[in-house]
Amino acid sequence: MTRRTLVLSVVVLALVAFIATASGAALAPPSAAELFAHVTALTAPDMEGRASGTPGGDRAARYLADQLAAIGLKPGGDGGSFLQSFVVSTAMAAAADSLLERLGPSSMSLTLGRDWTPHGGSLAGEVSGQIVFVGYGVAATRGWDDYAGVDVRDRIALALDGAPEQIGDPPPSRLEKLIAARRHGARALLLVGETLPAVSATAAPVRVVSGTITPAAADALLAPTGKTASGLRAALAAARAPGSFATGVEARLRVSLVLEDRRAANVIGILPGTDPARAPEAIVLGAHHDHLGRAGGSVHPGADDNASGTAVVLGLARTFAATGGTPRTLVFALFAGEEEGLLGSAHYVRHPALPMERTIAMLNFDMVGRMRDRRLHVSGLGSGAGLRAVVTDAVSGEPLDLALKDEPFAASDHTSFYGAGAPVLFFTTGGHDDYHSPRDTADKINSTGMAAIAGLAARVVERLAAEPRPTFVKLPAPAATRRSSGPAGGAFLGISAAGHEESDGLRLGSVVPDTAAARAGLKSGDVIVRLDDVPINRFEDLRRTIEKKRPGDPIVVLYLRDGDDHLASAVLGTRP
Repeated sequence: MTRRTLVLSVVVLALVAFIATASGAALAPPSAAELFAHVTALTAPDMEGRASGTPGGDRAARYLADQLAAIGLKPGGDGGSFLQSFVVSTAMAAAADSLLERLGPSSMSLTLGRDWTPHGGSLAGEVSGQIVFVGYGVAATRGWDDYAGVDVRDRIALALDGAPEQIGDPPPSRLEKLIAARRHGARALLLVGETLPAVSATAAPVRVVSGTITPAAADALLAPTGKTASGLRAALAAARAPGSFATGVEARLRVSLVLEDRRAANVIGILPGTDPARAPEAIVLGAHHDHLGRAGGSVHPGADDNASGTAVVLGLARTFAATGGTPRTLVFALFAGEEEGLLGSAHYVRHPALPMERTIAMLNFDMVGRMRDRRLHVSGLGSGAGLRAVVTDAVSGEPLDLALKDEPFAASDHTSFYGAGAPVLFFTTGGHDDYHSPRDTADKINSTGMAAIAGLAARVVERLAAEPRPTFVKLPAPAATRRSSGPAGGAFLGISAAGHEESDGLRLGSVVPDTAAARAGLKSGDVIVRLDDVPINRFEDLRRTIEKKRPGDPIVVLYLRDGDDHLASAVLGTRP
């Protein structure tokens, strides 16, 4: 942990010193300054985006455990600790027998991890053949054809990253280049890039052996030709036309990938109840502390998603510890593995701090740091009898504009608890254009709004801790989740995204029956690569593209299924 993070931790603890800790003290909800200090600490550079199973994710878990210990909570994790460990299988690695070498009289080998790395979606296997330079690897469908006049069948295609200036924005994605290489018969594609990407276990597969090499490594491979990566790039820019050619250089590429099980940790603290009759029952206050790490090679700080929710839970833990507790036991649970598919919360409900049958409610805080116009979304009010009254009474007199929803269904950790039979409340300030991007930074956080949310939640918890247990209500599941593609009345494709986003391409979590997507043949698990001529690298790309359309407009979808690419046409419907 850096000096900066340690200093911030001291600031947070200093704030605690000003709070009365005697039993029965008045409720003092967390301040905006306290919450922002936690957000800043969790988005510090040494946290590296807090990806589960990484050093940055482990640092975040230790920070949170230290905070809960300083507050005075009892450990609720494994072996008397605050950490509840579980396996998160998200780490793909290149096996040691992966290789890239130039063949012939002047043979040489490149170093795995320094000079090159395979792609997570690469086909495993070995390819030997001539290297064919294919410019930027752009196919004719983009108005520029790097494959014209060259034969790449059964050969190794070599392409530069980026795109020629003439084709404009947005540039073709890595998936498009991989698909183009496979369609033209190449057995492998090497992309030349300044940064070697992480080997992602969730990368969309394409049936071609592939990897990224550095410009220096490309220069070494092409040394017999006298060509360099920078020289080739400059020549293409000067000619303003494709300049592909067979290099005459023979190479061998072998890709072997292994999936490594890495461990991540939920962080759990317990504040025992004060009423002997009700203390055996628990209220869980939860948020996921993980984020995306270095997705696409850039650190994703995850300030709103979800340092904000994590900070609120920490603040509430301090608040209730300072009062001496509530009649029922409070469990403060900070989950890992949410971005990989709610793994941490799913593990918790299988191994709860208090039995799930005695968990009377769960409050989940996910993306609560971007409040606009005092608006807060609270869903799940129909999951337990009386929850709506508890929330509306708690907000009475407060300048908050609540958007209330009975249904609890959303791609966040409360879903695990609802599936286990617990009433849930989900607090969020909603999505924004910085979602799952490096732009989700602490300077954009509305800490005053977070403090208002924490104050509301504290009053809700007070009521739930003292009143009769809410009866669980099982509601019919809707066809789609909150991560859908636009406002009511607009154009509607009929898909929801999976919980984890690819580095390029968007994996479908579900397809709504009898919609444009369903009629086009799309299925859950497919990876959308392009809509019309727009590359789809993340959910926001899809949302923006659909928002520009009208109901009844045709659209062409390029997608991957089991490593094969497919084209489908659809006519957009009207969003309900």
